[in-house]
Amino acid sequence: MLSTPVISGSRPVRPTVSPTRLRPADLLRITDQGAQDVLDGRFEHLVPGGEWPTAARWSSRLHADDDVDVWLISWVPGESTELHDHAGSLGALTVLSGTLAEYRWGGSELKYRTLTAGDQASFPLGWVHDVVQAPDTSAGLGEPTLSVHAYSPPLTAMSYYEITDQGSLRRTRTTLTDLPEGLSA
Repeated sequence: MLSTPVISGSRPVRPTVSPTRLRPADLLRITDQGAQDVLDGRFEHLVPGGEWPTAARWSSRLHADDDVDVWLISWVPGESTELHDHAGSLGALTVLSGTLAEYRWGGSELKYRTLTAGDQASFPLGWVHDVVQAPDTSAGLGEPTLSVHAYSPPLTAMSYYEITDQGSLRRTRTTLTDLPEGLSA
């Protein structure tokens, strides 16, 4: 008779399925390198008019291939991304200047954190958050906050959410896009 060994208190190990061969640590390394390249002036030619736009959020793709999209995003006061996820993509970011505020859905409430120049964050599948330039930004009055973001696989869709009166999360729409953080063409 065949028998299966049973180990008390253990569960069968299930393989983790990932939509990409890249791990969050890889994406953090990629955004860190992208941030350094921006600070070294490698992408100055992408900045419209040679100055960071201050009237509205702005982005430029720094790199794209089958595995990852890398973006430089400028954040200005009062422009929120809305609560959203990145559909089937993992993500990471590195803050170059200023301060970002992130409001993340924690399962029953929004959790808040700030990310200042040099800080990094990664987000797995299902991470629902809203990102905005922090009101007390260290970027300087009228200066945008800058960050580099990486998504793997490259973005194809984003879903947007609202918090219901019952304190749960409800998806309000899903948008097909290859642009980061709710930006439109």
